[in-house]
Amino acid sequence: MTAWSHPGRFRNEAAFASLAGVSPVPASSGRITRHRLNRGGDRTLNAALHTIAKTRQRCHQPTKDYINRRTTEGRTPAEITRSLKRYIARQIWRTLEATT
Repeated sequence: MTAWSHPGRFRNEAAFASLAGVSPVPASSGRITRHRLNRGGDRTLNAALHTIAKTRQRCHQPTKDYINRRTTEGRTPAEITRSLKRYIARQIWRTLEATT
């Protein structure tokens, strides 16, 4: 992974999420409070996270259960995917930190 050049490059998980392009950015208007994903960062890493999220949505039972739960809460598919990508980035960051 080219985004992870050396241990200690990122001070925390939020900085890694920002590089990956999955940090939440407020995109609210009027009475609706919502977020969108940061458009910046490493686009290759973001594409990898997107592929992982889509594969999990099809094949990973805990993710399917999460999607059903969030759908009943009224979340849109885009919001669910945004949350999944952030969660996956958090898992990857923890794995990379643990191996250093």
